[in-house]
Amino acid sequence: MTSAPPPDPDEPSAGPSGGPQASARERDELDELRHRVRALESTGQSPATRRHWFRPTGSFLLILLASLLSLLAVVSVWANSIVRDTDRYVATVGPLASSRDVQKAVTDRVTTAVLAQVDVEKLVKELEQAAAQRGAPPKAAELLGNLKGPITSGLKSLVGDTVERVVSSSAFDTVWVNANRRAHSAIDKALTGESDSAVSVKNGQVAIDLGPIVAQVKERLVSAGFKPAARIPAVHTQFLVFASEDVDEIKWYLRVLEIMGSWLPLIVVLIAAAGVYLAVHRRRALIGAALGVFTAMLLLGIALTVLRSVYLDHLPAGASDAAAGAVFDSLVRFLRAGVRAVGAVALVTAAGAFLVGPSRVAVLTRTGCRRAIGALRDVSLSAGLPLGAVGRFVHRYKRWIGGVILVVAAVVLFTWTYPTVAVVVWTLVIVLVAFAIREFLDSGTPDTPSAATPSPSTPAA
Repeated sequence: MTSAPPPDPDEPSAGPSGGPQASARERDELDELRHRVRALESTGQSPATRRHWFRPTGSFLLILLASLLSLLAVVSVWANSIVRDTDRYVATVGPLASSRDVQKAVTDRVTTAVLAQVDVEKLVKELEQAAAQRGAPPKAAELLGNLKGPITSGLKSLVGDTVERVVSSSAFDTVWVNANRRAHSAIDKALTGESDSAVSVKNGQVAIDLGPIVAQVKERLVSAGFKPAARIPAVHTQFLVFASEDVDEIKWYLRVLEIMGSWLPLIVVLIAAAGVYLAVHRRRALIGAALGVFTAMLLLGIALTVLRSVYLDHLPAGASDAAAGAVFDSLVRFLRAGVRAVGAVALVTAAGAFLVGPSRVAVLTRTGCRRAIGALRDVSLSAGLPLGAVGRFVHRYKRWIGGVILVVAAVVLFTWTYPTVAVVVWTLVIVLVAFAIREFLDSGTPDTPSAATPSPSTPAA
């Protein structure tokens, strides 16, 4: 009499026909039991592990350092893009040309500069002389002498309307963008401590020369019939972009961040990975690292809001609060976008690490998704969809396929030049679809049978 070998728990249970095929529900339950056993085994700590207290401590310190450095990493990428990427800089300051607050500030500044070059008293004297030469009575000449006030008011209105038309026209957008594109190298010099004719750093202020705008206004005034405008000399008036008593220190910080911009994000990822690898419970450490980065991004967003209020409170006298606020918002627009994108990646990472864990919510979520996809697969198989070798291949290398999907998603996000929340969301959607396709193609049958099925004619012994 022979005895049959004990069944292998890793082999699929035999179906009614004696084959190795197990039902979808049994496979789900078996996978969940294995996952829970591994989770329970990982929670147990040997005495040697308990003695090695430096592992959790070192992991905590590395994750904390990575979370703090993530603040500098986001700011450094932003600073690096402003200094080195001309297109990025133009995209940052370009919308300012359409800002009503900035247009009003530029209009007031240029109008004041033009009126300062017009001698109204000289114009009145020229009118008196012209009237006298034409034989006007003395009374008429005296009346002309009293026209200084009305002439000044009318001239201010004429110049102001002309400047406003220039600044609010589509041509101003082109002039503004082209001027900033040409001045980008000067911005680089300004941030690194040097100066240029287009951009100057003096007395804690960063300003742009509005001379080309004044020249356009001069041409329009002459074309409108105001001949004295032809005598206006070249005027180099400044539009204040940034003002701070600490601009020298800011330049130094920006320079350091600009140098680190290419390497700091990679350093942060490596430090966080080292912290997770050193941890006793790596999945929990991954969740902690992701939440730490998310908290850092939240603090950075709050800091930008506070910094805006502090900046506006310390503007020099005569500066436009509305225009300064618009400039600040435009300069940090992509920085805020980067903060949101990194925060979204951190949240997605924390959620993914949680959903692969042994908690009841995670188990129910995975089981529900797996059963829904399994039901769709069963319907497709009943309709004649052949999975065949593809299904067996996916079943055999299921974990490897999942790892490749995650690696590809990480590479896409890390190499994307300037990722946004939309990029993160679409990457997440594609990853979820890829995992759903992987689950759908998993036929649940091994690539090769592990044991031969006994023939019905074999004695039962």
